[in-house]
Amino acid sequence: MEAVTVGLVSGYMSGQLGIGGSVIATPAIRVVLGYPAMIAVGTPLAAVIPAAVTSATRYARASLVDWSLAWRAGATGIAGAIGGAYATRFLSGSSVLLATSGLLLLTALGMARSSDGTKLAPRLESEVGWVVPLIGLGAGFFSGFFGLGGGTVLVPAFVVLGRDAKVAFGTSLVVVSALAIPGTIVHWLLGHIDVSLALLLTAGAIPGAWLGANVAIRLPDRVLRLLFAVFLAVLALVLAGTELARMRW
Repeated sequence: MEAVTVGLVSGYMSGQLGIGGSVIATPAIRVVLGYPAMIAVGTPLAAVIPAAVTSATRYARASLVDWSLAWRAGATGIAGAIGGAYATRFLSGSSVLLATSGLLLLTALGMARSSDGTKLAPRLESEVGWVVPLIGLGAGFFSGFFGLGGGTVLVPAFVVLGRDAKVAFGTSLVVVSALAIPGTIVHWLLGHIDVSLALLLTAGAIPGAWLGANVAIRLPDRVLRLLFAVFLAVLALVLAGTELARMRW
């Protein structure tokens, strides 16, 4: 039942913040459920796929997906996801999770700075043709390496490129749906997927994702950006503190 609850919460946050859900599930599996670090990194990706598709569908029905942006970022992101997932075999689980917390904190700071709605570089996308494929490649690598689904990179990047928060969330979830597939396959081959756990997470994630997307669509953009920033900052500190404590003992 605890695993289903983790799936429900992670699915809800996936739909509300466009992050894919692993950002909640990974630390929860490690801290609350007590699974090994690499299972916590790999297994959530399997549950990300149905959760991200569910919430992305809701955003798409509300016309809050930039399909051109999604395809351009997703095309290179798939290659990045494969490379990122494979790279985890060369590092310890604790080092991966500590790096995850650092990424989350940096992302939170970036979103907080743009919470006033300012588009930091709306012309960058048209002036530099390779910027979106590069974002996709980076998000894919982080998706596979950190087990986060890629949304923590995609959402801030899309906001910087001038998309409103809701469009950034919806577009991110479309890309995340694609990136999670190769990452899941590689982590499966590396033995990082617990099938029973993944099924329990999925049972909670699907209804949670639908609910989260519906709530987000009704909230102002500024509120969504602040929620995104605060949520990631708190999560980063909790994850880092817990993992450092484990390493100490």
